[in-house]
Amino acid sequence: MTTEFPKNFLWGGATAANQIEGAWDVDGKGVSVQDLLTGGTVDKPRHFTAKVDPDAYYPSHTASDFYHHYKEDIKLLAEMGFKVYRLSINWTRIFPNGDDEKPNQAGIDFYHKVFQECHKYGIEPLVTISHYEVPYHLTAAYGGFSSRKVIDFFENYCRVLFESYKDEVHLWLTFNEINTALMFGGGYIQAGVPVKDGSSIFDRVTKEQRQNAFQAVHNQLVASAKAVKLAHEINPENKVGCMIAGSEVYPLTPDPKDVLLAQQQTEMNNFYCGDVHVRGAYPAFAKKYWRDNDIHLEIDPSDAKTLKDGTVDFYSFSYYSSGAVTIHPEKQEKVNGNMSSGTKNPYLKYSDWGWSMDPEGLRIYLNQVYQRYQIPLMIVENGLGAYDKVEADGSINDDYRIDYLRGHVEAMKEALDDGVDLIGYTPWGCIDLASASTGQMSKRYGFIYVNRHDDQTGDYSRTPKKSFYWYKKVIESNGKEVE
Repeated sequence: MTTEFPKNFLWGGATAANQIEGAWDVDGKGVSVQDLLTGGTVDKPRHFTAKVDPDAYYPSHTASDFYHHYKEDIKLLAEMGFKVYRLSINWTRIFPNGDDEKPNQAGIDFYHKVFQECHKYGIEPLVTISHYEVPYHLTAAYGGFSSRKVIDFFENYCRVLFESYKDEVHLWLTFNEINTALMFGGGYIQAGVPVKDGSSIFDRVTKEQRQNAFQAVHNQLVASAKAVKLAHEINPENKVGCMIAGSEVYPLTPDPKDVLLAQQQTEMNNFYCGDVHVRGAYPAFAKKYWRDNDIHLEIDPSDAKTLKDGTVDFYSFSYYSSGAVTIHPEKQEKVNGNMSSGTKNPYLKYSDWGWSMDPEGLRIYLNQVYQRYQIPLMIVENGLGAYDKVEADGSINDDYRIDYLRGHVEAMKEALDDGVDLIGYTPWGCIDLASASTGQMSKRYGFIYVNRHDDQTGDYSRTPKKSFYWYKKVIESNGKEVE
């Protein structure tokens, strides 16, 4: 195969404010939905508390303390040769309550400093506007995005961002993994939909919560379209993408019923929101899904035009693992992978957290999505959460992470050869951070080790892992050197 990565390919890495920044109540920052989610494990899910419990651990409160280490961290990213750094803005740093009349200047100033530090090293910021960081006040006072009022608050927030960072940021994503509001947590984490105090993020979703989650996603799709149009008006150089939690679902057997089930799950996971973002309208299967599941959306007559006028410039997504489904219970071997639980695929290996490792699935997904949409694609999350051991000499030999990433880089090259227009790759958690699914620091993703642990000990010092130097060579060689 002679296909090479494009010369202007955007190599980099990704983080989220609530999982890396810490400093949760510093310099005027308000309380986000994440600030009320406790830590957990695979066996003990994270829980929502209506107010902070002084005896509980909240990962977002401290995280990796990027707030005070951003200069050191960005310098390390530059040492790897990053072309782009995907990060998110914490909404409550800009508008502490979400519906404030005026923004918090200290929050605006912080991100100015972060972006300026990126540009100092020639790193382009790719900024997610809402990455699981809805202001909790919007949840308590309005019901989160289940209320159309929050669309206006989001648009106001976007206007402040686009105007404040007009000369510093030209790549934007609206809502992180917008489709996850329909998958778990009743829409609380992704869209700020209210849930019962003490509930787990993996509790069974009630009919009312499911209805609210679908309404919230519709309102977010409208808000996203308004943001795209606004971004283009304020600066025509702005490029705005969607962000989908990508998943490849296989039929476990050749039974046509398994094939149909896999197809239906794939459509809902990948195209329900994707079609609205890219094509400006819901897919054909949406109305049947609403009818079959007793979903009743309040859709304003103006929404159709708003969605059509606010389509995205590129399609970005996360990809970690694939799933398998079957109607035959006797053939099932269950696997618990937090967000990717289901039927075990006998042809794949699994991580310590029960996530399948399937680079070939990434190639399949890339082809599937590109053939449907024919717009540039970007992989903005992909990585392996694993336990890392610090050796006596201080080194961290994470060959398992290198193996995982190597397979996916090779799959990307195959997809390019297939004709896919792939423009960038930002592996998840390029710096160790608190896991979204469990809140654990011990579930590490980064090229850079952060000395912070689940028992809240550690001095936050940073240490490059073996994968740091491997990825540096990958970037230097533009994907040619992956061994």
